[in-house]
Amino acid sequence: MGRFEKLVKAARERGGNGPGGGRPWCLPLADRVLLVAVYYRTNLTMRQLAPLFGISPATVCRVIHRLRPLLAPEPAPRPVADVERLWIVDGTLVPVRDRRVAASSRNYRFSANVQVIIDADSRLVIASARPVPGNKADAHAWRESDLPAMAAGTTVIADGAYLGTGLIVPRRRRAGRPLLRGQEEDNAEHRRVRARVEHTFARMSTATASGECGLVVCSGSGGLGPGCVVGSVTSADGARCCDSGA
Repeated sequence: MGRFEKLVKAARERGGNGPGGGRPWCLPLADRVLLVAVYYRTNLTMRQLAPLFGISPATVCRVIHRLRPLLAPEPAPRPVADVERLWIVDGTLVPVRDRRVAASSRNYRFSANVQVIIDADSRLVIASARPVPGNKADAHAWRESDLPAMAAGTTVIADGAYLGTGLIVPRRRRAGRPLLRGQEEDNAEHRRVRARVEHTFARMSTATASGECGLVVCSGSGGLGPGCVVGSVTSADGARCCDSGA
């Protein structure tokens, strides 16, 4: 059985066809699963996907909202102790329209800074913090969130922007004092492992999700908007995804 067939089977077993009441879906289950997969694997918006599948943008939105939780991966059990786990934290700028949470940022757009922790082995998201204005430094956003308490007792690595936070960051080169060979090798290994969080961000499609169908990063409830599915997200601030009524 191929990977796509497994997705269709999982959606069917989890009730993807609905309870049977109401109007039937205009697309078969396989096509709806394909629509969701294309949405999260490309930069196509809901309006662009609609003519490809011969449906309206509103129907595309309903299909994604219906099948998204059914297709989300279930984290594998982790029997190892917290001290043996390795998490990676980094901040990402999410362009949003809500000026209450956004600020002009280094990406030259009004954005929110969202701190995200992923598991280095599975690359699934462990937690996301309440968004802060995009002009806040990563270290400041980290300290203001509840993520440090959640990560207590777990090894967490980050980039040099988190200097002074107690996380594992690359060694810095002092003026006139080059790094030793062993330190350079440590930094190279650190970069290799930390790159996994960048790969996770690349799959988030936050720019598409935050501007489509009125879905935004919510300043009131916190967390990422419903289009920003990055695996199994648990907000450290008790945040939930909010829908602006699209």
